[in-house]
Amino acid sequence: MTNLFDIKGKVALITGSTHGLGMAMAKGLGEAGATIVVNGNSSQQKIDDAVAALKSEGINAVGYKFNVTEEQEVKAAVAKIESEVGPIDILINNAGIIKRIPLLEMEVADFREVIDIDLVSPFIVSKHVAKGMIERRQGKIINICSMMSELGRNTVSAYAAAKGGLKMLTKNMATEWAKYNVQINGIGPGYFATEQTKPIRVDGHPFNDFIISRTPAAKWGDPGDLAGAAIFLSSKASDFVNGHILYVDGGILATIGKPSNEE
Repeated sequence: MTNLFDIKGKVALITGSTHGLGMAMAKGLGEAGATIVVNGNSSQQKIDDAVAALKSEGINAVGYKFNVTEEQEVKAAVAKIESEVGPIDILINNAGIIKRIPLLEMEVADFREVIDIDLVSPFIVSKHVAKGMIERRQGKIINICSMMSELGRNTVSAYAAAKGGLKMLTKNMATEWAKYNVQINGIGPGYFATEQTKPIRVDGHPFNDFIISRTPAAKWGDPGDLAGAAIFLSSKASDFVNGHILYVDGGILATIGKPSNEE
């Protein structure tokens, strides 16, 4: 049974993995024995710091700086990674942004930027990584979707449009590539306790109280909770799972109205 979840020696490229949920998944896969390829674009220092943090925990990690929205950069980076590190066995398209702006106030340029990073970049990176996977007749691609792949919310229209599109892109990738023994699935995280959410995760904050009461599990997710889902979708255990979005949300999408934990 343990062989089903064995990813030792696999090369995993995780975009946008210098912090947050990307780093959490990098740590989880790395602890399971995968070689982690950290990616970011804001600064080389952030990449170096992330690699150093992973190495300090005994994880084999390297870092590559490239812009996931620029196809030529992606193409060159994928070729370099596969030459210097090895064939990419696992790709996690995690890079993304969100802009909280009401629709009527949102500039077209802002809308397009979110779509470009959150939806177009997974297409670009997957396109160039999948070519090698198809040749080798094996590979795992995981697109990081969202609860906004299913639901709307005030001020996140561009993000919801992108994540809804990413859900369907995941299904279409599976439709075209499953016959080559490449599994393409998604993970839809709920609300997680990260550095970004730390300022609002305090008793009495309206959004914190909303999340606690709205989530049947009655808590924020721990970033480490994503590791199991990522390992499952990266391993042989998911070899007949394709085009599926696995929501890791504490049950939010399972209920409407007041959850069972609220009297």
